[in-house]
Amino acid sequence: MLTLYQTQTAQLLQNPAATTALYAESDITSYINRARVQLAGETECVRVYGTLQLTYNVIPYSFSSIVTPTGVAGVFNVRGVTVNIASGQVWLAPRPFPYFQLYYLNNPVPALGRPFEYSQFGQGENGTLYIAPVPDFNYVANVDAVCVPEPLTDDETPEVIPSPYTDAVPYYAAYLAFLSSQRAADADRMWQEYQKFARRGRQISNGSVNPEQYPQGTNPVMANQLGVAPRQQGG
Repeated sequence: MLTLYQTQTAQLLQNPAATTALYAESDITSYINRARVQLAGETECVRVYGTLQLTYNVIPYSFSSIVTPTGVAGVFNVRGVTVNIASGQVWLAPRPFPYFQLYYLNNPVPALGRPFEYSQFGQGENGTLYIAPVPDFNYVANVDAVCVPEPLTDDETPEVIPSPYTDAVPYYAAYLAFLSSQRAADADRMWQEYQKFARRGRQISNGSVNPEQYPQGTNPVMANQLGVAPRQQGG
């Protein structure tokens, strides 16, 4: 996949042959990987159901403790958590951290119990999860996580960004390349193309059934909020 990205980006840049290259291949590869990280974070298109070992009497847990599949380098944020109980799973209610701090951390002798709430603290890859009550046993949690793609080093590195989002990557890479050479107008054009393909990736991925269930989905009540009258049949 890396070679394909490099070729597509060079075509957008109209990069001449190697003897007179305007942009080094190593720089283009760097731009591609930066583009992939930004795309994955913006569109939340890299989702995994990772696992997290909850240990008796231990809080908090760093994002780096979440076990993710090959091709994932880290976690941006957490969208949901369940805990394995018996042969099933129990959902943990998400709480904002100020609430969690007041009602759970504000206790000199924390109570132990089966976790039923969690809160994310911090932002980005250095984030942490707080669990309440403090685990009274060792549990396995299942974490719905928005993830960071691993940098591509060659064509053997797995690409975890799904199609059609991959179509947006070369445009962002070209945007960074043009910025590096002070070509602001060309960079702006590539940025607009990137945004278009990122939006199309979301539009294509969000089905007509429950279109609001995925990130950046259409707000189903937006028309009512804006006071837009419904279209009349036969009008």
